[in-house]
Amino acid sequence: MTRGQGDKPPRGSHDRPRSALNLRLALAVLGILICVPLGVTAWVTGFTAVAVILWVLALIGVLDIAVVLWRRRQRGPGHRSLFE
Repeated sequence: MTRGQGDKPPRGSHDRPRSALNLRLALAVLGILICVPLGVTAWVTGFTAVAVILWVLALIGVLDIAVVLWRRRQRGPGHRSLFE
């Protein structure tokens, strides 16, 4: 399969790979959405240690979202879309 003259080159290359920030953002949000309700359920049912571990994981997810948003801001204009 060959590219035509009007086709764009691939977005990622060996020297400049595509960023995984969007994947990190999606996984952090998913982790928060899973860990917080499970932590509350564990707390209510009496599994305090499991609840604390799940809440710590949710906190790590919040911190990861902050880092991803900060790194996306550092990339400059033109990189704001989640679907790059």
